[in-house]
Amino acid sequence: MSILRSSIIQTPYQWFHYYFLSEKPANVNIADLEFSTDMSKSINKLKHPWKINDIVHYSFLSSVILFVYIIFPASFIIKTFILSVFVSCFLIPLTGQFFIHALPIFCWLALFFTCGKIPHEWKPAISVKFLPAMETILYGDNLSNVLASVTTSILDVFAWLPYGIVHFSSPFIVAILIFIFGPPTSLRSFGFAFGYMNLLGVLTQIVFPAAPPWYKNLYGLQPANYSMSGSPGGLGRIDELLGVDMYTTAFSNSPVIFGAFPSLHSGCAVMDVLFLCWLFPKYKYVWWSYACWLWWSTMYLTHHYFIDLIGGALLAFVVFNYTKYNHLPIMSPNKFCRWSYSEIKLINIEELNPLNFNYNEFIYNDIELHEIPEEPVSFPSSSNSNLPLPNNYPYPYDSRSRQASKIFLNNQILEEEETSSFENSATTSVFDEVEQLTTINSNSSDDYRKKN
Repeated sequence: MSILRSSIIQTPYQWFHYYFLSEKPANVNIADLEFSTDMSKSINKLKHPWKINDIVHYSFLSSVILFVYIIFPASFIIKTFILSVFVSCFLIPLTGQFFIHALPIFCWLALFFTCGKIPHEWKPAISVKFLPAMETILYGDNLSNVLASVTTSILDVFAWLPYGIVHFSSPFIVAILIFIFGPPTSLRSFGFAFGYMNLLGVLTQIVFPAAPPWYKNLYGLQPANYSMSGSPGGLGRIDELLGVDMYTTAFSNSPVIFGAFPSLHSGCAVMDVLFLCWLFPKYKYVWWSYACWLWWSTMYLTHHYFIDLIGGALLAFVVFNYTKYNHLPIMSPNKFCRWSYSEIKLINIEELNPLNFNYNEFIYNDIELHEIPEEPVSFPSSSNSNLPLPNNYPYPYDSRSRQASKIFLNNQILEEEETSSFENSATTSVFDEVEQLTTINSNSSDDYRKKN
């Protein structure tokens, strides 16, 4: 207990409480974590009615796990023990709140490391000529060879950083950022999208095995077979530069040697970027610059053709948008972190369907729900964003600062200018025209009554 009360523990907790937990509204627990270890809670949840999407989701992932269980070359006792521990982690609420939603990721990893154990006679023929031919047809040349025609130690290190370092650490960093700054349940959506994107990518690589650029540089266009060893490509120069076998052995014995299309390096990078743009749209150019950096490095290191990168990016884009419109909660621009939310809202696809959109009803409802303020609205600019909002300001600041999430409407209206822009405008507004027509109709009705 003395350790928990020490400054080493208390100082970070106080800091975390001040910046994050203090955002939590009273009597709201949607952002709280589950610390129970009672398996009966998880079992009772399984008794609830299942949706068709859930049945398809878990049936597909269960079939992948069953396939891995059968193919993996280990004794029945060892495989059963690993599977039982895995299931226990799902049933314990403390761990299940993370494991159950990371199931697509676990299935992808299990399938990927089992691919090398699939019998060769089960696998289709390896494509050697298709990707370089499509590269030439679509882009006029082999872009990977063009970029790798000049190599230096500086360029090698510059390409190694995103491909060999950042690629493996960025999903964890993005997950942490989503957990802290995204709405509750948004981390579940990231696990769903990231796992399914990689899982579908590995399945595509199994069904359509294709040789990467380094194969053409070593063997030309001669037929490939599954007994061949892989190659680290340009990463071999990093091993020579550092004097450490970091990639040569790993890539030579990779479970998926002929998995050029689609590029999962590109898919993972684009998926990370899409979620970062959803989370912090202000820095979207920074996030996309990372994706471009990784695309260049994959071709410079001769691991992928450009068409592979496009395939991985499209796969990530499709899976992300499916997740966005079916699972991902709506971001509130004036919420600072997950503890700032008092409710979770999802996108209603029916409302976005243009065929179901009633424009006239929307206009009339908008006019009825938003009363026109009697006094001109003072819109705060970026220069005075720290000032309190006026009473008649109908929209919140487009900011994710702690001040924006905790802002309270002040009773005092900001000092108005002597003459507003509306009063000086020479153009008659729509509301002025409506008022004039109403006055004309009223006068006409009075005249009519007098005549009769």
